[in-house]
Amino acid sequence: MVNPVHLKTLLEVTRLGSFAAAAARLGYTASAVSQQMSALERETGVVLFKRSARSVVPTEAAVVMSRHAAKVLTDIEALMAAAYKTRDGSSQELRLGIFPSLATYVLPRILKNPAWKDLGIDLRVSVAEPGQTIQGLRTGGELDVALVFQVGQSGLAWPHTINRQWIGDDNFRVVLPAGWGFRTDAKVAADHLSEMPWIMHHPGTSDALVIERLFASCNLHPRVVAYSDDFHASLEMAAAGLGAALVPELALLHRPAGVVVLDVPEIRLARNVFALLINETKTARVQLFVDLLAETLAGLGSKGN
Repeated sequence: MVNPVHLKTLLEVTRLGSFAAAAARLGYTASAVSQQMSALERETGVVLFKRSARSVVPTEAAVVMSRHAAKVLTDIEALMAAAYKTRDGSSQELRLGIFPSLATYVLPRILKNPAWKDLGIDLRVSVAEPGQTIQGLRTGGELDVALVFQVGQSGLAWPHTINRQWIGDDNFRVVLPAGWGFRTDAKVAADHLSEMPWIMHHPGTSDALVIERLFASCNLHPRVVAYSDDFHASLEMAAAGLGAALVPELALLHRPAGVVVLDVPEIRLARNVFALLINETKTARVQLFVDLLAETLAGLGSKGN
């Protein structure tokens, strides 16, 4: 399913001719715009831009898609306007399962967004890890929507009757204590980090297995000094000089003083964020909420860098 937010961004990129200009127009970062366009290419299976170090040039497919996107977005706006005109003031209860970092950094921004009040949703929230919220979808309807993540192809399974919608990606970044002498955004080869002390995920979890395989493929065999699945704890320990850590960008929105973020080209890994929806409860209001969630996550972009 194509995300309308991505279509809107496509229109601005093709109109203005650059990711940076579109980002400034829409209030995103250039990185967020680039991620949205990559997601749209995955969703549609076509190449939309010819990229070089200095420019992005829309392909013919992008131009054709933009023409149709303009009409689609106009129709969506008309649908929303018609829905709001016929509202009777009632609200729809939405029982939402959400993982902690999304509840911490994304959901509050949605609740403060003026568009939230127009949705007419009576929200009931359960904050838990993805495995727990998926169980809420499985067992007799404790939840209507579960917001979950996957690292690689690891770990999660859900009933075939559940509708899955991609929301965005939360990229992992390597962080080090500032006292180790690296500058933020310095480009460092993975093997240069091999002898350093590391704070790692607890072994045996699906996320940890993916990270272990990635590190091994980079010939990176960390000297583990701590195990932590709490990213805030990992960041604080890194800030105190205990070791390096791999944390997602959402957690970096509140990163402590005393850590630097590195660019390690060999380490490219993300938490892919999805909304799992029960088809019977997927109303227009719920879809608008999911779209608002995707827009908010994309707007955060790489501000944690």
